[in-house]
Amino acid sequence: MPTEPDDEITIAEIQTVKARYEADLLKKANVVGVGIGLRMREGKPVGGPGLIVNVTRKVPSLFLRPEDRIPKTLDGVPVWVEVVGEIKAR
Repeated sequence: MPTEPDDEITIAEIQTVKARYEADLLKKANVVGVGIGLRMREGKPVGGPGLIVNVTRKVPSLFLRPEDRIPKTLDGVPVWVEVVGEIKAR
């Protein structure tokens, strides 16, 4: 169940949350990956670590089914969406 982010989240806690929710996140529309990292803005870190949900393209929430919406937090861990486009094996 999503909760507010915790100021003192450890990487181990984030790894646990990732393991718990990764399969469900990967079932959502446009999601192609789930990772752990820092939120970046203009090449600089913004805030602490969290889950990064990689999508092929961003879609406004209004146009997504409720089950395809990505929460802002999961078990106190911040979650953000990053557009990576189509991923293809070489």
